[in-house]
Amino acid sequence: MVEFFVIFKDVILPIFILMAIGYFLYIRFTLDLATLAKLNIYFLVPGFIFVKLYEATFGLELFIYVFLFFLLLVILLYVLALTTAYVMKIKGGKKTTFANSVMFFNSGNYGVPVNDLVFRGDPFAMSIQVIMLTLQNIFLFSYGIFSLRAAKEGKLKAALGYFKMPVLYAMLSGVLLNAWNVSIPEPIWVSANYIADAMIALALMTLGAQVAKMKFKKGLYTVYASIVLRLIGGPIVALFIIWVFQIEDIMAQALFIASAMPTSVNSAVIAEEYKSHPDLAAQTVLFSTIASMLTVTVVVYMANVIF
Repeated sequence: MVEFFVIFKDVILPIFILMAIGYFLYIRFTLDLATLAKLNIYFLVPGFIFVKLYEATFGLELFIYVFLFFLLLVILLYVLALTTAYVMKIKGGKKTTFANSVMFFNSGNYGVPVNDLVFRGDPFAMSIQVIMLTLQNIFLFSYGIFSLRAAKEGKLKAALGYFKMPVLYAMLSGVLLNAWNVSIPEPIWVSANYIADAMIALALMTLGAQVAKMKFKKGLYTVYASIVLRLIGGPIVALFIIWVFQIEDIMAQALFIASAMPTSVNSAVIAEEYKSHPDLAAQTVLFSTIASMLTVTVVVYMANVIF
């Protein structure tokens, strides 16, 4: 019970405070959600990814292990999401938004604090979380955007459009400058860190504004299905992968806990930008974050008991 309240106070409450600020700002000033989404996608997220990749210090072996786990997790979740969509007769752009809400989880402003709290700042456990965070952002702003655009514009046009995204070049420059050990001039580095630090706050504020705009409906079965697959299916799939490959100790715990995070805030941001059922995406993020207060606490407890 104490652990539950600690997670709520240190992780959940700050998230909802920022969302509440966005909610009331939208009510007071009728904020332009399209502008907020563009600020996130074209300005803040590229800066965030560049800084995280440039600062990364994890070894190649650890990266490969986590990458393979992440790849299997996402593929299996994608299959589950498509199967569920077929059974529930979810089609078109709605199916894509639904699948994205299951595959993309909040490894940053939710996953990092949870990891730090559970493992008490253990550098190895945090390295695993940072790799998961990096892979999530790369995947979300590559395949995630491609899938939404392809649903409306066709695959070729969506693929060509991705090369116009600054996220791609932020990712490449961060990796290459890190690998080549190139020093960045102080004014540029300070500016990049200011941008990266602003990302989480504005993403959550944008989500709060989306919540203020949307109209809640009864019978949100698509949202409920997404929450079950993300918060319960995710850890179950992760546990299966961990068992098959006999992963142990801190790595097993960190990967298991990382898989239990709620739907990524940025999945709602890109849904807003590309007008692919943004209300569905925002409601999924909101309700999965609320439900995760219970499910993440259970997963943290199970991680300590099982491994």
